[in-house]
Amino acid sequence: MTKTNVLRLLDAAGISYTVKEYPVDESDLSGVHAAELLGMPSEQIFKTLVLQGASGAYTVCCIPCAEELDLKKIACAAGEKSIDLIPVKELRPLTGYIRGGCSPIGMKKQFPAFIDETAELFDTIGVSAGMRGMQVILSPADIVKFTGAALADLTVTTNA
Repeated sequence: MTKTNVLRLLDAAGISYTVKEYPVDESDLSGVHAAELLGMPSEQIFKTLVLQGASGAYTVCCIPCAEELDLKKIACAAGEKSIDLIPVKELRPLTGYIRGGCSPIGMKKQFPAFIDETAELFDTIGVSAGMRGMQVILSPADIVKFTGAALADLTVTTNA
């Protein structure tokens, strides 16, 4: 197993985690696909998104991989008038991570972070371990504490 920066940082902080690896399919980098390969519910695997607000400030958020981010909710949580996802080409220079391997842990610079409040429904959640094909599974409380994230309602609400 490759020891990523994410894993080194968690080790240094004394945070307990497990690692799950899965084969990477370049044609499908979705978190839903990763959850299927890991045999975990998609509600428990969180994707990491990086956004830039109208002020120019960056924000990181983690939401369940099958859900859609509500831009109005994250803008409100981040104190921005408006906010949008950054272009994929800006992801690596800004964070050090590539699409499909972006983690809220160990970015080049720490940005304000938000994690969807549904994380609290689980004993553990998965986020990218910093590379495609690897998830780190840890308690929501540990990731909130380590990243300094706030819990918030971040996803689009569908009326069933």
